[in-house]
Parts: sequence; structure tokens; C-alpha cells
Amino acid sequence: MEMNDRINTYYPSMTKSEQKVARCVLEHPDNLIYLSVTELADFAGTGETTVMRFCRKIGFKGYQDFKLVLAQGLPKRQVAQDGEQGAEEGDYADHLYASMVGVLHSSLGMLDREQLQQAVDALDQARYVQFFGVGSSGITALDAKNRFLRIGRRVEANSDSHIQSMMAVTMGAGDVAFGISVSGSTLDTNDMLMKAKQNGAKVIAMTNYAKSPIASIADIVLLTAGKESPLEGGSVGAKISQLFIIDLLCQGLEHLNGEESKKMKELTARAVIDRIY
Repeated sequence: MEMNDRINTYYPSMTKSEQKVARCVLEHPDNLIYLSVTELADFAGTGETTVMRFCRKIGFKGYQDFKLVLAQGLPKRQVAQDGEQGAEEGDYADHLYASMVGVLHSSLGMLDREQLQQAVDALDQARYVQFFGVGSSGITALDAKNRFLRIGRRVEANSDSHIQSMMAVTMGAGDVAFGISVSGSTLDTNDMLMKAKQNGAKVIAMTNYAKSPIASIADIVLLTAGKESPLEGGSVGAKISQLFIIDLLCQGLEHLNGEESKKMKELTARAVIDRIY
């Protein structure tokens, strides 16, 4: 059943608030696939729970399931993105290059330097830092662990959700829980951050969406660019934006601890140098 038909079938049985969400979907389907559940709720003038009720009422498990089917039903975009007009088929190298440069430019433009400095200070003073993330963001968490270890920071990242859960509940005051989620609506990551926060840890979130569940949990929010549709999960653009922020944090820590960071970079480099031909 087409999305419009599905919505129209259930429309009479919806509450007035749910009908607001339905009208937004019917009128702006191509824009909604890039919105978080919080942003759609704001756009429709309702609450997040109303959006979730709407999704379930028309037969979906949740908001992400709804967005995936919505994206599958959209026609392929005929108009190229900004900076790509007139490109011939086969110019995908130029397309991708322009896209990556655009992502970095957007990342810098979205950067809240005050929040960045707060994050650097929190990480510098932290007794212990745990990176949380699953899927593609879990890989970023491992990248962050590698980057931080090279400047002598004792941090941890683990891809096993059970280990993550145990780590979250053992965190406390003086610790930093760093959550990474493009959508900001990843249940596992948000659950870990909430557990850590309830035990006294400070929470830093890195996400594409300023209005998202993870942002409401966090004490400090670092925004990334490279928004992706449900059919583009794990996009390189989103990954580059995440790594850009991670590198900025490391640069900030190095600036605060110049000599110590330099010493640790030399020590860690020597630790693996005999593993390289």
C-alpha cells in the first residue's frame, strides 16, 4: 500500500494531533526523511509521543521504520544537489569530492565553539571517558579511542552492547560518557547515556540533530553535518563530520597539555614502530 493511501485510510480514526502529523507527511514527504522525531514533532506542532502513535497507528513499529518505507517510496531526485548542476554521468569522483568538502564546510559552520571548549575541558578533567555508539557510530567510537590513546588519554570504547551496559552503570561523578549517534534516536546509545548520567557522569553527545532524544540527555552537544536518509545509513559524509569533531577535541586537549601530549605521541608511536616494516 502506498504511503499516501495508508495515511488516508487511517486518517478519520486519528486524533486531531495525529492528523497534524499526517498532513505534514502528505504535504512534505521528501523533507521529512531528514528530520529527527523531535524535529517532526516541532514541525507538526505536536509532541514526540504523538509522532510515535501516528507511526504505530498506520502500521509501523516506530519512527525509523516509518522513515525507511517513506524514503523507499520517494521518486529518485531529478535535481542535483548544490554545486553538482550540469555534471555528466561518470563524474561521480567530482560529485563525491564536492560532497565531502561541503560536509566539512557545513561542519565548521555548525560548530559551537563554546560547546566545543566545554567538551574539551570536561574530557581534560575526566577521571574516565567511555565512548558509546553502535553500528557505524560504534566504529567512530573505536576511531575516537585510537585517536585519544595516541595522546595518552585513558579512554574506552566497546562494540558489545552488554559490555557497554555494564560500563555505563559503573560510571560516576568525574567520568564522561560520550555518545555518538547520527540520528540522535539510537535506543541502545541513549539508554547507555541515561544510565551513566543517573550515576553522576557528565554526558557529551555528538549528533546531526540539535533537536533529538540524545540532545535532551546530554550536558554538552556537538553537532555534525552530512545528514543522511534512512537508505544512506553509514554514509562517508556523516563519518567524515564525526571524525572532524573528534580531531578537534584531540587538538583542544593537545593545546591544553602541549608537552605531555607530545611525549605521549612519541611513546605510543614507538610502541608500535617495530610492528611496521
